[in-house]
Amino acid sequence: QPKNHHHQRKKKKRERALICNYNSRLNSLFSILALFPLPPISLIQFHSSPPPNFSLSLSLSLPFLPSLLPGRIGFPLLFLFPYPTMDPRRRSTKKPVVVVQSLHHHHHHGPPSAAAAATHHQEDSHRRASDALPLPLYLTNALFFTLFFSVVYFLLTRWREKIRTSTPLHVLTFSEILAVLAFLASFVYLLGFFGIDFVQSFLLRPSLDEDEEEDDVVVDARFAACPQSLDCATAAPAPPPPMELLPQDDEEVVQSVVSGALPSYSLESKLGDCKRAASIRREALQRVTGRSLTGLPLDGFDYDSILGQCCEMPVGYVQIPVGIAGPLLLDGSEYSVPMATTEGCLVASTNRGCKAIHLSGGANSVLLKDGMTRAPVVRLPNIERAAQLKFYLEDPHNFDTVSMVFNKSSRFARLQSARCTMSGRSVYIRFCCSTGDAMGMNMVSKGVQNVLDFLQADFPDMDVIAISGNLCSDKKPAAVNWIEGRGKSVVCEAVIKGDVVKKVLKTSVKSLVELNKDKNLVGSAMAGALGGFNAHASNIVSAVYLATGQDPAQNVESSHCITLMESTNEGQDLHVSVTMPCIEVGTVGGGTQLASQSACLNLLGTPGANARRLATIVAGSVLAGELSLMSALAAGQLVKSHMKYNRSSKDVTTHAAAAASS
Repeated sequence: QPKNHHHQRKKKKRERALICNYNSRLNSLFSILALFPLPPISLIQFHSSPPPNFSLSLSLSLPFLPSLLPGRIGFPLLFLFPYPTMDPRRRSTKKPVVVVQSLHHHHHHGPPSAAAAATHHQEDSHRRASDALPLPLYLTNALFFTLFFSVVYFLLTRWREKIRTSTPLHVLTFSEILAVLAFLASFVYLLGFFGIDFVQSFLLRPSLDEDEEEDDVVVDARFAACPQSLDCATAAPAPPPPMELLPQDDEEVVQSVVSGALPSYSLESKLGDCKRAASIRREALQRVTGRSLTGLPLDGFDYDSILGQCCEMPVGYVQIPVGIAGPLLLDGSEYSVPMATTEGCLVASTNRGCKAIHLSGGANSVLLKDGMTRAPVVRLPNIERAAQLKFYLEDPHNFDTVSMVFNKSSRFARLQSARCTMSGRSVYIRFCCSTGDAMGMNMVSKGVQNVLDFLQADFPDMDVIAISGNLCSDKKPAAVNWIEGRGKSVVCEAVIKGDVVKKVLKTSVKSLVELNKDKNLVGSAMAGALGGFNAHASNIVSAVYLATGQDPAQNVESSHCITLMESTNEGQDLHVSVTMPCIEVGTVGGGTQLASQSACLNLLGTPGANARRLATIVAGSVLAGELSLMSALAAGQLVKSHMKYNRSSKDVTTHAAAAASS
């Protein structure tokens, strides 16, 4: 019979692993039996080969005292444990032709008849613990339940009497010997019918190896010689696509996740290995969805670094290319700005803006404000009480007390202000505090919670609706951020020389000034823009945020920017500036501690310190990006450059056809 050597080796390996698995199960069974005053097991012997069934012969020898029964009397008992066919869900579904091929594989004494082989397989595959007696299932269960509890009650009663009369417990009467044997028989039956199968349904799910073994045999059966009694006219179905082979322990965990017995989110805590947890979760996801994650990398990432702080239930990581724009000459220092993006032309355009700034003597920046905000919403019984709370918090005499309570949350948090806004009987309290080199959302939230707990003493009727009432306002475009600022408020400017505008930017000062007015100011106003009086500040902010480990969702308010351009030096040079009131960045905590993002921060000279400097670099990069894009628009080069650098030159139809064929 033609059979692949690789499948033979895999099958033998699985059989050996299955034998070890069954041995461990039986050892667990014998360990349980050892807890009871039962005779020791003196012989364990396996008969025949592994699946579909195991036959276990137990020979029990009972040592008795010479005064009771001389010598040692052996009671051989035969129990059949049909693993894994005890559970109807795991009973073999092999076709008769597969059984015949399997019998030829395991036994070489001559081929039995097909009918006999099929009958033998059918009987073995349906052998259960309930077959111990030729009775209906409910009667067999009732009999062994009654026997078990009866003998337990009888033995406990007899042993209590022996304790009262000071009779040795090991002195047994004939009725007690029968009771012990009845207890053993009923216990083994109940354990085989309920206990073992019940535990296996949770801990020992049917493994992939068993399913794959059946698939392998079906494939081999297509090439086996067909007995005359079997119909071989129907071709065997094609095997399913092979799944990734995992170690036996991992395979059992994957099966538990797929079945829902083990929650996917608890893999890290259960396994204690973040990389292994991600790999198992990934494989389970592929099996549940039926879709491949081949293109999503798994190796090469430190999953321990994100546990409990950056990402839950990881299955891999996304690769984003990082480009370098610069050097950016800002405040007398040069910076190579890392930008993580998949948009062509973005890094090149920003790099051109940095070149124009550098050739013109550099840019200058000033930080106007540094304070993170959080605004809880509380509700009072009436507007009078709400007004009393507002006046209390805004009273300068109470600020020191409130500030002391707030600052206890961190050695870096320092409360700057607490402004209240009423809406009916609800009060929105906008706390603002400095947060050191951290972005500070968690820090300010802890301080706000301290103040709310403190206010409950003077305002016990105050009901805290939410620690965030959206007046903060976080991750949403809002006029309050545009006007009052949030995070770092930065203004950056540069004077670009006229010859640089012509040679590097390929346009004129007059064209840039006119375009900025019509596009960034008038056009944005007509669109009803909120903080969007710029060309593409969000592009640069997002790219720098992704590269340096900032919260990319805070790009929403961090991209608030107004770009101004005007001629200077009698119209010869260009004065350009960006005003950004809400740059929310940090150099410690969050994603900044990841290896790749930390390396980008190190490139800027801001690893773990100088969050304010990082904010000015973001503003300087936006200035360079605005200057270059506006020049491309003024010169009519935008479409041409994007067609050159932002379009793939690959034949998409060829790649699509190759992907479909694979």
